[in-house]
Amino acid sequence: MPSVLFVSNGHGEAAIAARIAQETRALANLRTEHFALVGERLGGGDFPDVGPQRAMPSGGLVAMGNARAFVRDLGAGFLALFARQIGFLRAARRERRYAAVVAVGDAYACALARIPRAPLAYVGTAKSVYVAAYGPGERRILRAAQRIFVRDAATAHDLRAHGVQAEAPGNVIVDLLATSARVDWRAPLRLALLPGSRERAYADAVHIANVVAALRARGAQPDAVLSVAPNLREDRFEPALQRGGLRAWTGPLGALLHGATLAIGQSGTANEAAAAEGLPVVALELEDAPRDAWYRKRQMALLGDALLIVPGEPGPAAAAVAELLADDVRRARMGAVGRDRMGGPGGARAIAASVVALAGAA
Repeated sequence: MPSVLFVSNGHGEAAIAARIAQETRALANLRTEHFALVGERLGGGDFPDVGPQRAMPSGGLVAMGNARAFVRDLGAGFLALFARQIGFLRAARRERRYAAVVAVGDAYACALARIPRAPLAYVGTAKSVYVAAYGPGERRILRAAQRIFVRDAATAHDLRAHGVQAEAPGNVIVDLLATSARVDWRAPLRLALLPGSRERAYADAVHIANVVAALRARGAQPDAVLSVAPNLREDRFEPALQRGGLRAWTGPLGALLHGATLAIGQSGTANEAAAAEGLPVVALELEDAPRDAWYRKRQMALLGDALLIVPGEPGPAAAAVAELLADDVRRARMGAVGRDRMGGPGGARAIAASVVALAGAA
């Protein structure tokens, strides 16, 4: 059976890769394998992990001049891991192991995905002209791919203006929300809590729980449900669950977002998914993740008025959330902006059809 390799460089990117792989298997008799440049144990089942993997302190967040994060990764053995990953990809080239390769993430993932010298598709998840356009060096890397997919039409238009034949068939993050599962909500006020999928999620969950506790002290009676990413341990969230009177949810993210009133999140992909669902998204301004930190700054530019940044202290944060909950018009406006910025569904199936064609299995 021919095999397709999906190369990802992030937790959210791995989820997107898994969704495209699922659609690929539905269209053709192809084996799909996952090579995570960032993190570990992100695949499974019909999407097994292959190649050397290891979690780094930064969780992959080393872009936009984040030098301190990169230094931490160097101390944790990044160079040795990088050498092993290059070796794996070169061996795949020698053995002609893959009928096609799909890079999911940024230009770095695309650069490494070229090494096996198989037909290549690129799925750009990180870049958007709403934040920062692809630069000359990135465009040069992307041109090695036979098919190039980006997250929104404005970004595809900008790339085409620079001679890169990019397409925007739909945002796969929206496809991730499709599920028949549902959360059993227990109150009219429903809070979807999104601490993220990296190591710091355990600490961020406590910060979010403190805000929920402060909301309760103000008289609110929310049903607050905390999303636990599949790569994290539910038992380590127990302090947050007890502090805020929260429930844990380990099922599909889309089930949690469906029917929620708003999301409080410190996440990347999950915050964006909440915006795509039409939920107002609230993020905390923490001392180690200030408002002008590059990642939060990127998310603010991407989501626009769909995202509200509030102080990290529980009291002021709860006051800001309570004010938002009392303003139906503002919440509706935030939801509309989120849907517009994130785009529509259907990207996963369209990309999968292209992957099948590249692999010669159409």
